[in-house]
Amino acid sequence: MQRFYLGIDASKGYADFVILAANKVIVQRNFQLDDTFHGHGCLTERLRLFFKKHPDAQLCAAIESTGGYEKNWLNTLDTWRSLWNLRTARLHPLSVSHNLKADLKRNITDKISAQSVAEYLIVHPEKVRYKIDDPQAALRRQWHFVNTLTKQKTQLLNQLQTLIYTANTELCSYCKDGMPQWLLKLLERYPTARKLARGRAATVARIPYISRDKAKKLIAMAKTSIAADSDPITENTISMMAKQINALGQSIDAQATIVEKHASMSEVNLLKTFKGIGNFTAVGLMLEIRSVKLYASSKKLAAFFGLHPIYKISGDGQGCFRMSKRGRKEPRRLLFMVAMSATESNPLIRKLYLQKLGEGMTRMAAIGVCMHKILRIIYGMLKHNRPFDPQVDIQNTKATRKRWDKSRVAKSRRYQDYDPKAPISRRQKAKRMERKRSQSVNNTKCGIQTPVPLDSLAN
Repeated sequence: MQRFYLGIDASKGYADFVILAANKVIVQRNFQLDDTFHGHGCLTERLRLFFKKHPDAQLCAAIESTGGYEKNWLNTLDTWRSLWNLRTARLHPLSVSHNLKADLKRNITDKISAQSVAEYLIVHPEKVRYKIDDPQAALRRQWHFVNTLTKQKTQLLNQLQTLIYTANTELCSYCKDGMPQWLLKLLERYPTARKLARGRAATVARIPYISRDKAKKLIAMAKTSIAADSDPITENTISMMAKQINALGQSIDAQATIVEKHASMSEVNLLKTFKGIGNFTAVGLMLEIRSVKLYASSKKLAAFFGLHPIYKISGDGQGCFRMSKRGRKEPRRLLFMVAMSATESNPLIRKLYLQKLGEGMTRMAAIGVCMHKILRIIYGMLKHNRPFDPQVDIQNTKATRKRWDKSRVAKSRRYQDYDPKAPISRRQKAKRMERKRSQSVNNTKCGIQTPVPLDSLAN
């Protein structure tokens, strides 16, 4: 069976196509089609003629992620996968871009980009994950819709807090830990301090969770408010903004209920055994992870989340470890909330969190370590289909530490002693001198950490 490769470069309203053989020879020269019914029909006809000429061929098609412009083309190709020997994949634009630079191609056009996509399939087949049927695709779209509504609500809340500061300053004391529901209802009817000062305690007390005494206190605060804005436009803006936030909150709850209702995944109940992971969060994590079988190890899953540590040390430069944050943002946000909850409710994670704080880590750095730990635990739970058991993690940690201690054999990349006549920089010379002192006196200043011998302490 001979393989061919279809490279697609999607743009807004059209796309470029090219078919290459395994030796990168152009089989079907570049052609361009519009993203219309007629254009998709022309693509289908082109594919029909190709498979008629090559009946035993396998066509591997790929397109870069372009923010949604690629979905229509992928949908058309997927409809013919059952008829023809056709495989489809969606590629990360960064990987194709780096491959293009490695080929030293300086010019970039739609035609060259399409050919680069096909060449990437040929050069890096082990890095391409071809599409399989996804039964959770519709549920995943619903999940992303809930996230979009949540972001809109957060943006409105931030703007509303800024307006409250100038319209009814005294209410800011009630917004320190979020915006309570009763306050939003109050702002709908009494958006400014001037309007609230004219209100009656009995009327204000009709709002849920506002007692009569609290209503009197709010009105008294409004009468002595230092708020600067009280014009009708500001009143209307705050009132409409509060109504919109309430409406978004109701929509989010309704859509989240739909997601939870249709998420019939056995892994959800498994993740809920970990203290710190709720039902909706478990559904979100599984929709983002999809299947643990897609990841060869926990390190691969950590890279997907962008939690893996990265560093750069080259020549005289000095680097430090930090979280890469190159993975997907949404699953990392979910895991952050899980880590925040687990540091309070999960003894295993709380112990790790306090330990890292005691070692001098900042609060956010310690949370990052907990996120990585939780993700490894989640990977083990899903891989072995076992509920959370802290004793399993403790045993795995001890076993890993023993293997690590045995593997830490003093190895050197140097086949010669440091030559003082080498044409090195002053910084490299300082490092070598420090290393030499650390092997004798062990008085370190350049980051070389070794224990001080007991005989030197006695002297």
